Amino acid sequence: MNVSNLLATKGHDVATISRERSVSDALEVLRERDIGALVVTALNEPLAGIISERDIVRALARQGGAALELTVHELMTPNVSVCDETTSLTSLMGLMTSQHIRHVPVIRGDQVVGLVSIGDVVKARFDELEHEKQELIDYVSAR
Repeated sequence: MNVSNLLATKGHDVATISRERSVSDALEVLRERDIGALVVTALNEPLAGIISERDIVRALARQGGAALELTVHELMTPNVSVCDETTSLTSLMGLMTSQHIRHVPVIRGDQVVGLVSIGDVVKARFDELEHEKQELIDYVSAR
């Protein structure tokens, strides 16, 4: 299974926020959408970075409430690990594990066409294993 298969089920919706917006604004979008990360955009730059709940929590622990007034640009991760639609789930799991990341944007050319979380990968892999298990049960039962 590859990322394309996962996106066919999950969808291609990507929540974004401009790098000039406040961290407080980012928190509101995360809450409204019930998600853990946002792709950060800039003028003519569809992937300027990524900001996650974890980034915000760490800033709050360091700076207190003042962190909410920072701009997204000040907290975002600018060098984002990405994948494309042909990336296998095994490769994606390896990337997420080795880089200690929970969200990976999916790119096609210079466009972001999806955002995959570690939860999405685990669910897809679980579904894949359940399907394989059922095939084995069906095979053994047919004997």
